[in-house]
Amino acid sequence: AILEGIVTELRRALPVEITVFSRNPEDTLARHCVERAVPVREMSRDEVLPEIARLDLFILGGGGILFDAEAHLYLREVALAQERQIPVMVYAVGTGPLRDPAAQRLTRTCLNRAAAVTVRERRALQALEEIGVHREIEITADPALLVKPEPLPPDVLKRESLEGRRLVGISVREPGAAAPDIDENHYHALLANAADYMVDRLDADLVFVPMERQVLDIQHCHAVVAKMAYAQRATVLKGEYTSGQMLTIIGHFAFAVGMRLHFLIFAALQRVPFVALPYASKVTGFLDALEMPMPPLQQVNAGRLIAHIDRSWDLRRDLQARIDQALPALQERARETNKVAVRLLLNRTPV
Repeated sequence: AILEGIVTELRRALPVEITVFSRNPEDTLARHCVERAVPVREMSRDEVLPEIARLDLFILGGGGILFDAEAHLYLREVALAQERQIPVMVYAVGTGPLRDPAAQRLTRTCLNRAAAVTVRERRALQALEEIGVHREIEITADPALLVKPEPLPPDVLKRESLEGRRLVGISVREPGAAAPDIDENHYHALLANAADYMVDRLDADLVFVPMERQVLDIQHCHAVVAKMAYAQRATVLKGEYTSGQMLTIIGHFAFAVGMRLHFLIFAALQRVPFVALPYASKVTGFLDALEMPMPPLQQVNAGRLIAHIDRSWDLRRDLQARIDQALPALQERARETNKVAVRLLLNRTPV
């Protein structure tokens, strides 16, 4: 979703040739309209350098990629580009956790040397300032806010059992290096209780949406379903979909409860009222922008979550109105990020 937003905005503004440094080049080329994709994590420094030397601009981002466990992976190419005097733009990133001194030092060095730095929420700016990034940082917004719905393949709704009933979407995420504080037993039980409540209260069927199929979202979806009393009223999406198709599917939900940021962004884009479980600052930042506060995941028990769902369902029209009011400004901020990239390219390339 992030890459789609970046690529679409760049192509709308300028004729560009795009190379994606990817962990899965075949998938990138199949899904996105780009000229090149290279398996950067399989390449040595000397193998990457010719790819960088071809560039007029190196974009780092977007998404929450600057965190302790992997900052050094993403910043290797940034450092190489800066060695070759290729302008680097940090594109609507999120940050954290950044507690490791080596990760802090590398992030500080690379970002202070970048041609432009944009972040997608205020908390990311504050986190960068705390580790010593003392340069102009612009707050924009996630490029996934610019994704458009796409038609679904024939019979998808029937195959996925998404026809004929009130549907509530649920999103989980796996614990991992970017979310080390998640207690999976806590949130599995929390969501299972909430899911059973929504079957009772709303007479709804539950649709679990694995946004990240390459990690463990599918397994964690099934783990939550296994704890439900009404497991027969729940399904896990089976197919693989583009970002635009996933956006269309989420548009069929009457309500949503979710953890992953882009699930919540897609719900907002489709005017689906939702309750979030903020496990990280990027989720809290998005809720702040929509003026939809919610306590951190660690502070939520089953009773508190059910009460919040109950109230939010009753006030769902108000939530839709709040989304309608806040979303255009967020989308405009997302477009601003591309304007920064275009300025850097025009300054680099004669027109």
